[in-house]
Amino acid sequence: MNIFALNIALAVAWAALTGNFTLSGLAVGFALGFACLYLTRSLFPESGLYFKRIWRWFKLCVLFLYELVVSSLQVVREVLAPQHKARPGVIAMPLDVNREMEVLLVTNLITLTPGTLSLDVTEDCNTLFIHAMFADDPDEIRRQLKTGMERWVIEAME
Repeated sequence: MNIFALNIALAVAWAALTGNFTLSGLAVGFALGFACLYLTRSLFPESGLYFKRIWRWFKLCVLFLYELVVSSLQVVREVLAPQHKARPGVIAMPLDVNREMEVLLVTNLITLTPGTLSLDVTEDCNTLFIHAMFADDPDEIRRQLKTGMERWVIEAME
């Protein structure tokens, strides 16, 4: 049986036992099911990849939320400051992701982050054009995005 399906079944079973069919109830059931499956992972030889993948997706979500807070504070500071330091610009970033789902995820995460906006992707999906609110150093922005969001997406999608 698929480990993910078993984890979902354990989450639904937990929600049924507690009578709490809300998102938080299912999340608690998923977490408890994950812990139980992790403790019994020797019974499921194919489970090693599942636990790595769940960990990578969790890491992607946490790191994105961190980036979201940091960039939101930058934008708030810029809006409230009497002197503006923003130097907006359009930046071309070569992409290392090679599947359309990875390109979609990278572009959406960049767009969801305040101060940046994905404008367009070339037809061959090799270059992404980004509008950045603080584009003083385009090479630094490219480096941050490549070592940050793009790398996290590649790890999560492996």
